[in-house]
Amino acid sequence: MTTTLPDETMLLDDTACLRAAAEFVREHDSAALLPLLLPGLGGPDLRALAGHCRFAHAGLLLFPPDADSLRAQLADCGLAADTPSHPSVVVRERLARRHRRDPAELDVRILRPQVPGSAGERRAVEVFALTVPPHSGLERIAAYERARRHEAHLAFEIDDSDPLALRGLCAILVRHGARPDGGGYNPHEDGTVLYFTTPADPACGYRRLELYVRGDHRAALAAHLDHPAADEDRHRTARQPAESLLHLLTGAWTTQALAAFARLCLPDAMDTRTAYRTEDLARLTGTHPRSLGTLLQYLAMLGAVTRDREEDAFRLTGLGALLRSDTPGSMRPLALMYGGPFYRSFGGLDHAVRTGQPAFDHLFGENHFDHFARDPELAALFDRSMAASSRMFEPLPDHPAITAAARAAAPATVVDVAGGNGELLGRILTAHPRLRGVLLERPHAVEAARGRLDAAGCGARCDYRAGDFADVPPGGDVYVLSRVLHDWDDDRCREILRHCTRAMPAHADLLIVERLLPADGSPSLATAWDLHMLCNVGGRERRADHYARLLADAGLQLVGHTPLPLDAHVLHARRAAVPDPTTGRG
Repeated sequence: MTTTLPDETMLLDDTACLRAAAEFVREHDSAALLPLLLPGLGGPDLRALAGHCRFAHAGLLLFPPDADSLRAQLADCGLAADTPSHPSVVVRERLARRHRRDPAELDVRILRPQVPGSAGERRAVEVFALTVPPHSGLERIAAYERARRHEAHLAFEIDDSDPLALRGLCAILVRHGARPDGGGYNPHEDGTVLYFTTPADPACGYRRLELYVRGDHRAALAAHLDHPAADEDRHRTARQPAESLLHLLTGAWTTQALAAFARLCLPDAMDTRTAYRTEDLARLTGTHPRSLGTLLQYLAMLGAVTRDREEDAFRLTGLGALLRSDTPGSMRPLALMYGGPFYRSFGGLDHAVRTGQPAFDHLFGENHFDHFARDPELAALFDRSMAASSRMFEPLPDHPAITAAARAAAPATVVDVAGGNGELLGRILTAHPRLRGVLLERPHAVEAARGRLDAAGCGARCDYRAGDFADVPPGGDVYVLSRVLHDWDDDRCREILRHCTRAMPAHADLLIVERLLPADGSPSLATAWDLHMLCNVGGRERRADHYARLLADAGLQLVGHTPLPLDAHVLHARRAAVPDPTTGRG
């Protein structure tokens, strides 16, 4: 059975996003906002943009179940509930293409409730509303779009309709790292729209920028759409097959460029506010200046750094800052792992496809768990790389099964099976001070988790068990299997789940965190991870109905599943009801 979060929770999330957008519109003006979108923008370029581009609105996509709910959301945020709406053909077509749906299935409206600026300026929140009735089958689209915010943007109107001025403003945006990302001419409004993706500071919350200018500027639009910095996906579709294939074949270079960036500790030597000359960075990092310059140019193309052409210097972007070692939630361990042992094993992907056996085992002579266990540094790196994706855990402490356990009369216990370094269990215990925890892991991981949970201030409420899946401790109230089952084939998964079933009291809940393969074949990170599991681990990603069958084989029932960040889901299971021998019913 497939379910999503309760409608009330989703409406609250959408209302919170709408309220935040309205506050953002009230508080910002062009001069303050443009440097957030284009870090490092200043001087004459900032004055030129701020002098010609007037901040007009923030745009976002909401998913109300009906028109009455949308009006209630507007009213809750202090916006006019009677704001007129009309169909949004552009967004409907984009959603249809992105999700391979018939546009006729998607009821998308657009409305622009007014929001005055701090000095009374006339502004708006541009709301696109995709109606998602309960059980309509559109919940997956809503979850995908909520996580990625493709339609979120900030719009600026250009008062000067001179074509030369428009091209000059576009050139300034591109010079400071904005990438042309589509656009169009609307004959009904007699207006031209140019879209950009920007290297925005993560604190800004928006990555897409819209320039709107009255009149027909299709010559400028054509130049914008044909710009070499335009969106990579759009250009890929426009290329000749040989050119498209050549670009795809360079994907390995991207992995190694980012891994080298991390290994050389370049992100730690840079920041997002200061531009560094190549020679200075070379001295700081002990690298060859000209070779470093070549790497930085490539990283600028990837968006990890941005280049200040006037000073011939480079500055770290928000994306690149994720590779700093001191950044909370740093993804540096992932870069080192994907550019290290897992990168080497992908060279044997053909072996995995030909034999069904992991290329990692073929290359290193043993499975990756045993290989990492014999190398403490590599084992620690693997555990840190798992923690680097901890963003997917952020909503988990609010899962109904956990909140119900936290509200129980007697103190409840959460058992994290193969809980790694304790990142997830620490989040749950920190959010719910009445809960206790038990972490089951390998001996070296138990010690790492003990230190992490002690540092988080919840170690006193946690017990630690060194062991294997056969050692799942009994008597817990909530059991957690986070990114465990995808490591194994179906038979081993059934065995792991049966160990959990035997340990679980009748009232206990089981939460399973995994990426789910989409049933309709739509793009998903799970598809990429499925290939990764084949090559490196011997496991696989699965669809929800596949997990439901595995759970049933272990005496468990899938209650439902809900989306998490980074294309993950949490599957909720309980013991299957035992039929009453007198009635035949559970």
